[in-house]
Amino acid sequence: MTTAAEISTRIMEAVMAQKLAPGARLGEQPLAMLFDCSRTIVREALTRLAARGIVTVSARRGWYVIEPSQDEAREAFEARRVIETGLIRSLQSVGKPALKRLRQHLKEEQAAVNGSDVGARSFLLGDFHVCLAECLGNSLLADTLRDFTARTTLIAMLYQSSHNAAQSCEDHVQIVNALEQGDLPLAEALMAAHIGTVQHALRLPVSVDPLAQLRDALAPVGKAAPQTAAQVLHTRSRKTKPLASTPPDEPSTYLGALL
Repeated sequence: MTTAAEISTRIMEAVMAQKLAPGARLGEQPLAMLFDCSRTIVREALTRLAARGIVTVSARRGWYVIEPSQDEAREAFEARRVIETGLIRSLQSVGKPALKRLRQHLKEEQAAVNGSDVGARSFLLGDFHVCLAECLGNSLLADTLRDFTARTTLIAMLYQSSHNAAQSCEDHVQIVNALEQGDLPLAEALMAAHIGTVQHALRLPVSVDPLAQLRDALAPVGKAAPQTAAQVLHTRSRKTKPLASTPPDEPSTYLGALL
């Protein structure tokens, strides 16, 4: 019988592979059928993930994948920046076995970037940061980074990140090169810049007037409703910022196809 730990691991992998979108519902009964186990075991797995901040539960809606707010997105990236740059800063050197494993991971990343498996590409790009923490000898931070990386993957999906996968892979290559050369300050700076680039690629929504549609509808016939300050700012922002691309169709939440 599948264990709760195995179920939670599969769900985490699906999140990092962008196969489970923010807000996707995780029904206990479908999961129990899929993994051939009891709902009690499924509930235990989901409770573990809730404690790690990956899923949440509602009395009416049941279990579902989190939908991070803008503030939560900012905090997640700040946390990753502190942890990952601090991890490199604390190093004295990087051993050959660690560098060998990192090179192998980069090889798999590059193959995925050049291939057509979007899920594998997304997972490997995120898992690089977990792999780096493991290679540098800190399993506790590796577990923490796994959770934060899953969150930032959901954030990138929710806010339609425009970050380029090939560029992300190249950033990883440069970080490992610096580690291999023993230039730890450069590796730290490259990591900080990489995380900042990924964060800045997010397309956060512009604040708009929530009454705009109603205001236009109830304006005197033949007269345009006066613009509010929020509308003016929104109009200006549309002239200076590129429009977000049309969001992709909502992915299927059929768990058999995702997990």
